[in-house]
Amino acid sequence: MSTKLSNAVSIHPYFNIREGNLEAFTALMPDFVEKTSAEPGCLYYDFTMNGNTAFCREAYIGAEGLLAHIANVTELLGKFLELSDLARLEVHGPAEEIEKLRAPLADLKPDFFVRVTGLLNPHG
Repeated sequence: MSTKLSNAVSIHPYFNIREGNLEAFTALMPDFVEKTSAEPGCLYYDFTMNGNTAFCREAYIGAEGLLAHIANVTELLGKFLELSDLARLEVHGPAEEIEKLRAPLADLKPDFFVRVTGLLNPHG
């Protein structure tokens, strides 16, 4: 398994968009994508929607990649949180990377999930 993927960390934020804010919220999504596109530690990044719930599907190379992303989008995230509530936040990854994230992400109160097993598909 490549080192890059063996220490991958994903973050899973779910936003409940408040009444009347759907258009303004979705209008900010391209700004997030544009800012994130310049991050060398980003493995993938996209948004999905279910009614008034938005989900950002994203992963980074290690804890450092994730923390760099958060620093990069802090201002935009503040705008999102003016329009929505953070309903749930999960962080998934290997134990050594999760440990690096516990203190810096403590204020966001994420649920941390430690990788137990898996594979890197050589065909994908």
